[in-house]
Amino acid sequence: MNDESSYSVNVPTGEDMQNLGRKAAACVRGGDVLLLSGPLGAGKTTFAQGFGAGLHIAEPIVSPTFTIARELDGSFADGTPAHLVHVDAYRLGGNDFAPGQDTVDRLLDELESLGLDEELEDPGEQTVVLMEWGEQMASAFAEARLEVHIDRPIDKETVAAEINNHNVELTGDGIRTVTFVPVGERWQDFDRQLDLMK
Repeated sequence: MNDESSYSVNVPTGEDMQNLGRKAAACVRGGDVLLLSGPLGAGKTTFAQGFGAGLHIAEPIVSPTFTIARELDGSFADGTPAHLVHVDAYRLGGNDFAPGQDTVDRLLDELESLGLDEELEDPGEQTVVLMEWGEQMASAFAEARLEVHIDRPIDKETVAAEINNHNVELTGDGIRTVTFVPVGERWQDFDRQLDLMK
């Protein structure tokens, strides 16, 4: 991400990733949409766990891959009720398009069939949407959104082992770079809110 309005921070541990998720949760309010992206093993669910903790959600935050979406209740930083819709969009937007249908229309059709279209396009006053694998959804809804990109640098030894067909498992170890991309007027002072630069 080289956008002038983006903000990046290096995150060395899973605990730090959860803390960053908590800080992000302290900045949100009803109607906000966050799109969370990154490769497998990057730390998306770890960030989401911290985000859920920041919203005072008692239930465990797990990847919603097999349920597409989970709805959880907690509270915002000011104590008002918060409703989190945690979506995994990885399996949305398949290749079964109707004649003349584009990707955005296909995604919206899938969201409608799941009963999520209205909630995602226009979250209520107490609802926050956190969507993993959300980059493909950016043009489908939410003109104002916070995109959270997590990058996991792969070291040279790992790449060499993969080239030599060694089985290398991704672990939670290693520095991640998290880049926040604020889109829309709502998020223009996000860097100040999150206090990333200190």
